[in-house]
Amino acid sequence: MERYCGKLSMETKNKLRVGIIGATGMVGQRFITLLSKHPWYEIAALAASKSSSGKTYEEAVAGRWMMDTPIPDNARSIIVQNASEVDKVAALCDFVFCAVSLPKAETLALEESYAKAETPVISNNSAARTLADVPMLIPEINPQHAPIIEFQKKRLGTKSGFIAVKPNCSIQSYVPALAPLLGFLPETVIVSTYQAISGAGRTFETWPEMADNVIPYIGGEEEKSEQEPLKIWGVIDDGKIVSAAKPVISATCVRVAASDGHMASVSVKFVKAPSYDDIMKRWQNYEPIPQRWNLPSAPKPFIKYMEEADRPQTRLDRDFANGMGITIGRLRPDPVLDWRFVALSHNTLRGAAGGAVLMAELLTAEGYIKMKN
Repeated sequence: MERYCGKLSMETKNKLRVGIIGATGMVGQRFITLLSKHPWYEIAALAASKSSSGKTYEEAVAGRWMMDTPIPDNARSIIVQNASEVDKVAALCDFVFCAVSLPKAETLALEESYAKAETPVISNNSAARTLADVPMLIPEINPQHAPIIEFQKKRLGTKSGFIAVKPNCSIQSYVPALAPLLGFLPETVIVSTYQAISGAGRTFETWPEMADNVIPYIGGEEEKSEQEPLKIWGVIDDGKIVSAAKPVISATCVRVAASDGHMASVSVKFVKAPSYDDIMKRWQNYEPIPQRWNLPSAPKPFIKYMEEADRPQTRLDRDFANGMGITIGRLRPDPVLDWRFVALSHNTLRGAAGGAVLMAELLTAEGYIKMKN
């Protein structure tokens, strides 16, 4: 690995040991597929509920492996640990990814237990997202929030343990599209998201009633879609991340009959209304830190505009840049606000496990995640 910002120098052969908490669920399975050949990380521990502990991973997910590819050989025979045995699991890892299905209070308690065991937690869960000293990162948009980790460590009483979270998958299409346009001061955003069933951890086999169907409600999604972008666009002040006041976001989130991929239809009002060419230049020239640093999971380009009138399409375009890129299309004037467009992201790659892996790469490159002594 090359040196980043003068803070990191690590030989590829000295991989960091990573654990996956919640390894048997859909997002946990996605983590395993992404990490099986990662150049910086090696899977050292898999943990899940007590009912799965003691089994090989292959036994634990028998009949419920949901990925398109087989279980990687380097995970198949690993003995699953009990995720609640924190000290035992933490001793095996330099850091962990967490994707559990527990009530929020239990999730937060579990994640803080790992952090207090001096094991950084990269979380796919929502329990810690509202905490003012927990960074909620889209690495291409708000890497400047990483230093809040030092304030969090003081609160937790740790030297190296902390929690960092990825935001909700519903915002990962349109927030990246808006980020290059912040200089035009967006003040009002109306967004509708069309979200795939994998966002609920389901497939058509396990959720047959979703075939030929649209459900106009996803619990908690609209609140997250309206509030989480403001934290991402916020600033660090007096040891806290203070959310931005604008833009005001009005969101409608619906579940659609797609296996993967979240699409958003977005209308925006700006204080300084840009031209069509202004917007296109910002999208085309946007090259944030993960791309400049050549982080292993960073897509190049991060954003792609599609000229066809009927693109992006969920099935055709969700896998752009290995599912880590954002596709945008249909930029046109809005008769009520200023501009409107559609955007698409892969919800279990960019929106979940892949986004978390990229966040870990950023924090590794910045020196927040390192080998334990």
